[in-house]
Amino acid sequence: MSVLDNFRDWKQFLGERVEQAKQAGMESDTIENVAYQIGHYLADQVDPKNDQERLLKQLWDAGDEQQQRALASMMVKLVENDANQNR
Repeated sequence: MSVLDNFRDWKQFLGERVEQAKQAGMESDTIENVAYQIGHYLADQVDPKNDQERLLKQLWDAGDEQQQRALASMMVKLVENDANQNR
């Protein structure tokens, strides 16, 4: 089963990767840039597996680069907030 099959699993996976990047000393701007690149790849190469992913793809496709970067940044903040709430 892929982490993309379940949105909760995807958020947890992304949150873990963000935390690892921070622990490795990666700057927030760099993390957000990587999130944008991942979002671009997922939108172009991966079929959405659930309603949440379909919505994210529709939002991604509707936006210009600045809006896509904002969406990627918001996803990073979402998983950071989830991680902080689970501590």
